[in-house]
Amino acid sequence: MSGAALGIEIILVFFLALFLLHRYGDFRKQQRMVLFGTLLAWYLCFLIVFILPLDVSTTIYRQCVSEHEDHGSGPTVGPMPLNQTTPNMSAASAKRVSSSPCYKPWSYIPEGIMPVFWRVVYWTSQCLTWLLLPFMQSYARSGGFSITGKIKTALIENAIYYGTYLLIFGSLLIYVAVHPEWRLSWYELQTIGITAANTWGLFLLVLLLGYGLVEIPRSYWNASRHGLLLIKTYFKAAKLMTEKADAEENLEDVMEEVRKVSESIKYNHPLRKFIDTVLRKCPLDYQEKMGRNMDDYEDFDDKQNTYPTEKSLVKLHKQVIYAVQRHNRTRVQWQILLQQAIHLEDVAKNETSSTHQFVHSFPSSEPTGWFSRYVYTPTAEWYWECLLKRCFYRLLSVVLTLFSVAVVWSECTFFSTRPVLSLFAVFIQLAERDYNYLYIEMACFITIFFLCTCVYSTVFRIRVFNYYYLASHHQTDAYSLQFSGMLFCRLTPPLCLNFLGLIHMDSAISHQQKLQTAYTSIMGSMRVLSFIANGFYIYYPMLIVILCIATYFSLGTRCLNLLGFQQFMDDSEMTSDLIDEGKELIRRGETPKTSLFPTWMDPILTSNAYFPFLERRKRQRAEDGENRRREWKERYGNQRDDFSARNRSNHEMKETSYSESSRDRQAKYSRSGSRAERDCIELLQDAEPLDFNADALTDESLESDSGRHTGGRYLSMSSSRNQIFDDV
Repeated sequence: MSGAALGIEIILVFFLALFLLHRYGDFRKQQRMVLFGTLLAWYLCFLIVFILPLDVSTTIYRQCVSEHEDHGSGPTVGPMPLNQTTPNMSAASAKRVSSSPCYKPWSYIPEGIMPVFWRVVYWTSQCLTWLLLPFMQSYARSGGFSITGKIKTALIENAIYYGTYLLIFGSLLIYVAVHPEWRLSWYELQTIGITAANTWGLFLLVLLLGYGLVEIPRSYWNASRHGLLLIKTYFKAAKLMTEKADAEENLEDVMEEVRKVSESIKYNHPLRKFIDTVLRKCPLDYQEKMGRNMDDYEDFDDKQNTYPTEKSLVKLHKQVIYAVQRHNRTRVQWQILLQQAIHLEDVAKNETSSTHQFVHSFPSSEPTGWFSRYVYTPTAEWYWECLLKRCFYRLLSVVLTLFSVAVVWSECTFFSTRPVLSLFAVFIQLAERDYNYLYIEMACFITIFFLCTCVYSTVFRIRVFNYYYLASHHQTDAYSLQFSGMLFCRLTPPLCLNFLGLIHMDSAISHQQKLQTAYTSIMGSMRVLSFIANGFYIYYPMLIVILCIATYFSLGTRCLNLLGFQQFMDDSEMTSDLIDEGKELIRRGETPKTSLFPTWMDPILTSNAYFPFLERRKRQRAEDGENRRREWKERYGNQRDDFSARNRSNHEMKETSYSESSRDRQAKYSRSGSRAERDCIELLQDAEPLDFNADALTDESLESDSGRHTGGRYLSMSSSRNQIFDDV
């Protein structure tokens, strides 16, 4: 098993990173360079988290071997007599050496592998976060039409970014040169650089960790309250609809500008190839509209027209990429939010059910699988959704709260070694006495996994306007993906060092004469900068208490609400208004105009299993339309019989001619007659439009001679008109 655990975890972590990237990124549309850079950054960070427990267990075994060798005994011999302990050994070490032998852990990694492994992982991640990913961000966001143009733009945007590094490094070299007593070697300069990067990461780590320690347990507790969750969904729907409308308006403005530029630059203009590149980034319906306007090819004349420059087209290209991506993201999020609201409304209705069977408002049209037929039956679904799920979330919230309290206590006391106050250090030392390596690895993994969940989930939740936003269902843009990779690479090393400090495995903080882990050895001795190792690293994590208190009382949410950023607050009048607005939007079940997904997914997306609100709107429109037809039939029933014969004669006249001119004349003839007769025909024909409102129609509006807007909408959707203008 030597090294097998390391190889298995390397493979499993790769698939985990690949799964998350598939969930947030888009393998088909995004650039390969963006996907590779993000995957590599996430993969390296997850490797550090998953491999570190193996490093801890291996270090404990090596420490045991070293202690036994100091007493002249091999690592696999039985218990040593008490009289063989040395005076320099602590009481705990002497007791451990005398009580049990050193057993090799099942996941033991041979000596010499871990230092090389950590150096490759750490320095690769640091090169990504400080050099490559910032460049790739600017490259992917650039609107250039060639690789050279994108590289040039990326270098210009990062000139200040890289210049800051050179300035700091040059100032450090000058400072060392003017002080002859400072003779820093390359190893010490390297340690200073690592310390500076970890200090910046620790500063951000405490902020994110303080938020996650409170918000994650609270989110699961709130998830057990279906009423509150439904109200929050209504609130999110109102906010998302505002963002969706803004994205649609922005897209319309950008497409209008593209249309003007496309019409001004003809097919044989030198810049036309750039316009074609921009058009390929536009939605399909806009491409079709603009393509129809290019049927009349005309030669351009530089003397008569003013044409845009290549620089302006680069800017326009960048705007199109941003507008289309934002528009697609809001549309998908709106559909998913509607589906969640429908499900929560179904849960609220079924909670009072006496049959104890979960009934969906719109049953799925998909065939029932064996799992739903035999395991997840309607009765099992009712007990899970209405009873067990709530209890499970509350129990999980309590467990996570206990973990959060333990982390906060340990962050404030991990520097105390006598007595040992850090709870995680106590657990590890208890397992270390019996050399229970499986327990040590599981305890380390659960602890560091909880810390990473608090930090990484905050990275996935935070949103910096529309520049950084991680959206699931393949809706995250390239800039946000790479920015998340940068944050992961900067947060993971200080997070791991903080974890080693919590369990007293970092001698630079605990000041114990213990064997260091291989991960700590590549960081160098932090005592080169003693004021950071003995001051900042110890006392700064205590601020996590203040951040947790601020998060518990939602001080950040209240401040954002005062600044004009609408946040969910129970005692706010604005929140109540948005909840009512969101409830109305969910009831209306508004859907986007065009489909974001490929055509082969249309049957899936329009089925009740995915978007049941579509069926709700369909049934509601059919019922309202039938009622209105019955009402108009009673009003104009006498006129219908007389006009039916006239309509049949007109239809027969249309079939006698197939020429274009005769079709136009007969179309004109078929629309002749009184207004009341035409209205009667139109209202008795096809289904009514989506936004038709029966209350807005009155007899006065029908008899008015100033124009019929509503009737015009019916006329535009009638079957006769569609047949006449089929080939227009």
